[in-house]
Amino acid sequence: MANDALSAPVEVSDELAAIVGKKSLPRTEITKKIWEHIKKTKGAQNGRIINPGVDPKLTAVLGKDPVDMLKMTSILNAKHIKKNK
Repeated sequence: MANDALSAPVEVSDELAAIVGKKSLPRTEITKKIWEHIKKTKGAQNGRIINPGVDPKLTAVLGKDPVDMLKMTSILNAKHIKKNK
């Protein structure tokens, strides 16, 4: 059942949709697309620390301060992902 939760589409905020391209995606796709954006904008340091200040879209989603990659998921879940009903 855990795979169902990861593969079920969820709604994303406008700020996150600016990065991932859609308003509704599975969590796995959201993670994949945000990491693609982080790599494209060179927003990662040492592979673990995300520096959202390098890109306005990342700043809108993650704030301006550096964030550990494990903390990123909790920020996304708390502020930018809403489970579809």
